[in-house]
Amino acid sequence: MGKIFYEKDTDLHLLDNKTVAVIGYGSQGHAHALNLHESGVDVIVGLYKGSKSWAKAQDAGLKVATAAEATAAADVVMILVNDEKQGDLYRDSIGPNLKSGSYLAFSHGFNIHFGQIVPAADINVIMIAPKGPGHTVRSQFQEGKGVPCLIAVNQDPSGDSEKIALAYAAGIGGARAGVFETTFKEETETDLFGEQAVLCGGLSELIKAGFDTLVEAGYSEEMAYFECCHEVKLITDLINEGGLEYMRYSISDTAEYGDYMTGRRIITKETRKEMKNVLGEIQDGTFARNWMLENRVNRPFFNARKRMEAEHPITEVGSRLRSLMSWHKKK
Repeated sequence: MGKIFYEKDTDLHLLDNKTVAVIGYGSQGHAHALNLHESGVDVIVGLYKGSKSWAKAQDAGLKVATAAEATAAADVVMILVNDEKQGDLYRDSIGPNLKSGSYLAFSHGFNIHFGQIVPAADINVIMIAPKGPGHTVRSQFQEGKGVPCLIAVNQDPSGDSEKIALAYAAGIGGARAGVFETTFKEETETDLFGEQAVLCGGLSELIKAGFDTLVEAGYSEEMAYFECCHEVKLITDLINEGGLEYMRYSISDTAEYGDYMTGRRIITKETRKEMKNVLGEIQDGTFARNWMLENRVNRPFFNARKRMEAEHPITEVGSRLRSLMSWHKKK
């Protein structure tokens, strides 16, 4: 990890005479657009005709246009649509309308790092990636705080791309918390690995394996759900707040002893070896190629697995138990 920047290291005025196009108005898109707008930046939201978000953005006081029109009007273009949609969107609407010397921005490096988008040499390519969901980026900004951000520069023909990235990060509130310098390669590969091996793939399989083990041993589905799924939030909240050491300080000594005795029996040398294989497939482009091909053929594996996961017993028992918990919003 490179330098860490704060508000004193940024100059929001670098965006004074520039228009920023935020392409997409979902979780991150709405937060970026509104935060920048309230920071005094000239913002235009780029959407497709007929988008349900068109009226939402207008009602929030933002200018709205098609992605092509927004790009043509802008000096900085931030793409905040799904990874798998960015390549086609860029080829059809964004690339042909980028002005020479424009700043093309991303919040995830996937499409640049894996060559799905290849900007011309006269385009500055930067990343500003908040390390939190869009609703948190928005709520923290409204409270006068911010979510830490990553920045990276991939192409810099104008010579000031890092300063523009820092100004953008300041505009969405990130410099209030800290802006970390990285690279497109590092951000992309670590992000994909974390999602697959730990946060999503690893955790969901661990939860289901624990649930299945208890149910197959004759314990009730309700008890299995409470112990192997429901209480995950308790632990992850403690870790998020103060690290593994705070989690271990907060739990019982019995639970801490079980942590030390059993964790390595579950995450074995073979598990760690397979994690390295997963990382290797990310690094050599195997995962990116498979995901792009999956989307080209209408996602047969993705959709089949989604159906199978929905049929797992934990889905029904979890839904039933959460309905008893008044603090949960209905999803």
